[in-house]
Amino acid sequence: MKLLLVIFIIHAIFIPCFAFDVPGKDLPLTLDYYKSTCPTVFDVTKKEMECIVKEDPRNAAIVIRLHFHDCFVQGCDASVLLDETETLKGEKKASPNINSLKGYKIVDRIKNIIESECPGIVSCADLLTISARDATILVGGPYWDVPVGRKDSKTASYELATTNLPTPEEGLVSIISKFYYQGLSVEDMVALSGAHTIGKAQCRNFRSRVYGDFRVTSALNPVSETYLASLRELCPESSGEGDSNVTAMDNVTPNLFDNSIYHTLLRGEGLLNSDQEMYTSMFGIQTRRIVSKYAEDQVAFFEQFSKSMVKMGNILNSKSLVDGEVRRNCRFVNT
Repeated sequence: MKLLLVIFIIHAIFIPCFAFDVPGKDLPLTLDYYKSTCPTVFDVTKKEMECIVKEDPRNAAIVIRLHFHDCFVQGCDASVLLDETETLKGEKKASPNINSLKGYKIVDRIKNIIESECPGIVSCADLLTISARDATILVGGPYWDVPVGRKDSKTASYELATTNLPTPEEGLVSIISKFYYQGLSVEDMVALSGAHTIGKAQCRNFRSRVYGDFRVTSALNPVSETYLASLRELCPESSGEGDSNVTAMDNVTPNLFDNSIYHTLLRGEGLLNSDQEMYTSMFGIQTRRIVSKYAEDQVAFFEQFSKSMVKMGNILNSKSLVDGEVRRNCRFVNT
């Protein structure tokens, strides 16, 4: 009886409720949207991203994460890029973003070049989406076609940024419900989480994990013990000490986009609780199977990651499609 009740509760949590448009056959996005108005946008973005990632490979993960944080709040409308003003409360100071989300200057850099070639044509939302694809490729990840034609929002939502985005310490059931809310499946969630194969995390986001159940999930493996010791040296147990210290979420191939992160989860060495939960949570029957599949088959991971990135990129803000704009400066609404 108790088991049936748990299943019922989980099922109820997972019922999707969409606030914004989600992927569908009638999307206004096309692959050739800029064919006549700004035909060089893809080439220019790719060239600039090559320089940006060459300067610092971590920039690839930064751009991908920025795109993710944009799409989960109001849809992919570049609302995350807006600076706070007297009349607009932005998303940059929301708890999931403040002191951790970066990449704004990268978008500014690309936008300035595009504006010099095609003024007032290419939206910031599209530039961020294209840049995330190029960032993935530049560190060894898969290619996918990017549908374009998004508009930039004139609004942002501090509240949605606080509630919609998954957090590093969140449980599996809650995270899945947040993906469902966006129209994304469990398979999408596990695949998109694979982007952590090139990311880094701050001590404040993995402290509870390394002083919590890390030893349990890693089964007291001697090699894992050495890894855990290095993490604890980097991240003191006391809150406030070393909060901003960072380390790679994939400690084997941190600058290469591959399936190594899933092997990390199989070993029980996931740096973030939210990642490790996909393999060790009591509710992770489906996610455990998917993690194992991607650990065994990198091609399968790449194929699904590409599909899931397109699907996420197609989460649109229906209001912006009607009265949105192409910002001249990604940080401010046009005046």
